[in-house]
Parts: sequence; structure tokens; C-alpha cells
Amino acid sequence: MWGRGHSPRPPMHPARTTLCYSDAVNTPLYRRTILLVALMVVVPGLLHAAPAPRDLTITADDGASLKATYYPAAGPGPAVLLLHMCNTDRRSWAPLGVQLADAGIHAFALDYRGFGESAGKAFTTLAPAEATQLVRKAWPADIDHAFRTLLDQPGVDPARIGVAGGSCGVAQAAGVARRHPEVRAMVLLAGPIGTDGRHFILDNPWMPIFASAAADDQYDNDAPQAMRWLTELGGNPRNKFVGFADGKHGTEIFGPHPELPRAIVSWLKDVLVTSVPSPDKPTTPVQTPAHEFWALVYRGDVTKATEYAAAARSRDPKVFLFPEADMNFAGYEQLQAGNAKAAVALFKMNVEAYPTSANAQDSLGDGYVADGQPALALQAAEKCLSMLDGYHADEQTKAAIRQSAEDKIKKLKP
Repeated sequence: MWGRGHSPRPPMHPARTTLCYSDAVNTPLYRRTILLVALMVVVPGLLHAAPAPRDLTITADDGASLKATYYPAAGPGPAVLLLHMCNTDRRSWAPLGVQLADAGIHAFALDYRGFGESAGKAFTTLAPAEATQLVRKAWPADIDHAFRTLLDQPGVDPARIGVAGGSCGVAQAAGVARRHPEVRAMVLLAGPIGTDGRHFILDNPWMPIFASAAADDQYDNDAPQAMRWLTELGGNPRNKFVGFADGKHGTEIFGPHPELPRAIVSWLKDVLVTSVPSPDKPTTPVQTPAHEFWALVYRGDVTKATEYAAAARSRDPKVFLFPEADMNFAGYEQLQAGNAKAAVALFKMNVEAYPTSANAQDSLGDGYVADGQPALALQAAEKCLSMLDGYHADEQTKAAIRQSAEDKIKKLKP
């Protein structure tokens, strides 16, 4: 076995041993030569094995200390920034980081501020307003520091960069792609993309996306459909979705399904090594129902979008056009733009698609308030409260929805 440093002697006929097998083959030089040839033939990658991962410290703009783990490849090549979920830390990416480095792709996993070994109060102890400020302001700046640190590593090709995000890291990954034109691929695991991310995907169909989720996701019953929808939204032909019946949330799937990190590595090798995508290369989007529906919503043509949704469902009752969270965001976009009737139309579609959602009902109430329909707003708020006990959400989310509905009732009820 090569691992023991032994190289087999050449085959020899017993009767001719002294004639064909010279004493020269027993010299140290001969044995080392045979071993080297065997290693090159049997395990060519061993001579260029990836270095061991190493931890790094990054200093943020305000002096805060951020911890990261760098998985260097053995030589020059592309790189991927890894952004973790909000129920774990950077260590959750280790199975993928090691495999990426072994495949010649540098990888870099960051602990968000408030997680793991990075500075800041534990994220789970923050008040909602404080957590929102951290996610919207501090994290993007910290992540940009990590991105620049990755690009500064020896051998990293700045023209071939990918970004991966799980759960709350999905929207952060999309933010990195928006802010940094070096990004050429996104890997998204079980999380909402957010309004800006949805717009980015619609505006950039050239950007390939790998998405995955499990049907037993403890935070989202529709996680597989929602992640498949992301791959259909932009319509890039190289987009790929991989779903699982079990595995729980995001990077937790790596445990019971080691084939997922292998699939991600294979896909990234294709898009970052074999044929690198670029905004300069024309990409004709695949005309999926999700892509066509959201193109109408994106243009602000809500009437046509509503008609398209009805026609699509008549053709296929199981067609999936939108996740609840994304339609909710779209409704509030219309409210902020002063289009109350368009917002009500989108909120109503959401309620019809997710009839057990207390949050969808509460949002519909907000739409009715803005549209000057207090009776319907009151009805929606009261229905929201009646649904909260059985609503699938964490207690903090339920409390926020309850407060919103009760505030409307106090203002609207005589």
C-alpha cells in the first residue's frame, strides 16, 4: 500500500531470479524512485494536498474583532465566501470548506458579529430593533471586510468568486453579489432572499444559482418549494436545485446527506473553473411561470400579474409562483410607493395562497388601512389574532404580529 511507503518488487520467475533481478533494485535511490512513480500514478493529488485550514482575525471599521476560518487551496484558483445561518456559526461550513479546498477552490467562513468567536453581544439576546440594525448595517460592512480579506489571500483569483449563504445568510449572500461585481455564482441554502436580492436576481439572469432545502425544515414548511422558486426566478439555464426529504435546516443537511457538499463542489467547479459566467455573456432566461409572474410584479403591473397568476393556476393548480415572505415584501414595496390598491391585490394573493398565515392576514389589514377600507382592515386584524395560537412561528415573531394587529384594532374599533 502506498500509504505505508512500500513499493512492490517487479514480478519475477523463481527460476530466473538471480539473472533478472539485479542488486541495483535494492538501492535506496531505486526504491525512492519507484515510490514516487507510484504516488504520481495512484494519487496525483497527494503531491499538491490543500494546506490545513487556519483561523484568522479581522478588524472591523469600529475596531471590533471578527473571527474567520480560511480553507486554502494548494494553488491558484477561484474562491468562495461562506456565510452561516442564524442558528449556528462559521463551523457549520467545515464539511464544505474542506472539500472546496481539496478541489482547488479557496474558501473563507466568517462568524457574524454576535455569533461564534466574533465580537458583540450574543445575537439571540438582542432586542428586535437592535438586531435589525445589526443585520442591516453592521453585518454588510463586516462581510465586506471578510470579502476583501479573502481576495487578498495568495492564489485567490479575484475574477472567479462565489458566495454561499444559509438561512439568514441567503439575503447576506445576495447582498455581497450586489455590492461586488467579482461574484460569479451563488449557493443558497434554505432562506429568504429579501426584496433587494429578488430584484438582483431578476436584473441579472446571467448569475447562476445553486439552491437546496429539506422538506422537514423546522423553520419553513415550504423551504424546498421556496428554494426551487429561487432557481426558477432568474431563469439561468445553469441554475440547479437539490431537495431532500429530511435533513432539517440549511447546512444541517450536510450531516445526514454528505452528497450535498459534494454536489455543491461539483457545481462550483463547473461554473468557476470550466466555464465562468459573466454579465458580458448574453444569457437567455428560461421562461418559467415564476420568472414571468415576477417580471410583471417587478415592473409594477400588478393587474397583469394577478391575471397571469389566475391563468397559471388554472393550467396547473400546483404551480408555485411565490413564497409567502417574498410576496409580503412585494406588498409593502407597493405600500411604500403609495400604491395601496396594488398592495392590497398582492396581500390578497398571499392570503389566498397561505390561508393559515396570521402574518399574511395582518399585512392585508395594513393594506386595507392604507387603502381607506377600515371595516375590512378591522376584519383582517381580528382574523389574524384568532389564528395566532396555531401559527407556525417563533414566539418573538408571534408577539410582533399580535402587537401589530392589536394596534390596528385599537385605532379602528369604535
